[in-house]
Amino acid sequence: MMSTIVSERREAAATPKAPTKDAIKFEDVRVTFPHPQGGTRTVLDNVNLNIPAGEFVAIVGRSGCGKTTLLNMVAGLVEPSAGKVSVMDKTPREGREHLGFMLARDALFPWRNAMRNVEYGLELRGMGKADRKATARRWLKAVHLGDAEGLWPWQLSQGMRQRVALARTWALDPDVLLMDEPFAALDVNTRQSVQQEFLELWQREAHRTVLFVTHDLGEAVALADRIVLMGDGQVLDDVKVGIERPRDLSTITTHPRYIEVYERMRTRLH
Repeated sequence: MMSTIVSERREAAATPKAPTKDAIKFEDVRVTFPHPQGGTRTVLDNVNLNIPAGEFVAIVGRSGCGKTTLLNMVAGLVEPSAGKVSVMDKTPREGREHLGFMLARDALFPWRNAMRNVEYGLELRGMGKADRKATARRWLKAVHLGDAEGLWPWQLSQGMRQRVALARTWALDPDVLLMDEPFAALDVNTRQSVQQEFLELWQREAHRTVLFVTHDLGEAVALADRIVLMGDGQVLDDVKVGIERPRDLSTITTHPRYIEVYERMRTRLH
């Protein structure tokens, strides 16, 4: 069954359809927060950004430039002070059913084994026990953890824990994935392995929309279709990566377009 599903999704990914609408829109968005010393601090100012359905967009920039605030607005955790944010043509709060959120830390529940952690979001959505177990088992197998379903978080390596978190996110079948430095806590070797696993999963999953926040320019160029550079609360640059898929992360750094985009972003950033 799993091989049939993967085969069908690979066929769909091999001939992707052009996006028909925007999954996420920021229209004249401004965000201000109260300043401890009085007054307000502007975090985002006049941000206009459209992300088509099926596109993988990486948001990069220095700390404090507003990257995570953008992500939190899409999740409905932060309200814009001015302007409008929409998710699948709905308000962010109304659009939460379409979202999956993955953080830098795996945030697994220590009192639940791997299987039960993946089941958690499905429980909240009211899925029956048999269906949620079948779904959780399928996604653990998809991230190569089929033999680990009974293991507790403390028995898993950091890379395995993050893959459980990935399976938990994917099990919700989100249209939009929000990812905030999801691989930052991993060591270099484990990081590339989990990145490649995630990329292969996304490339065969009919290209869900991804909004991916990272400090790592190399990671952004290697994974994304498009990179948005933030600075001083505004969009400083917005560039299409233009590297064909599927991609092999072990060799992509030698690709001429990788080098070109990386240098462009690095120059603008510094």
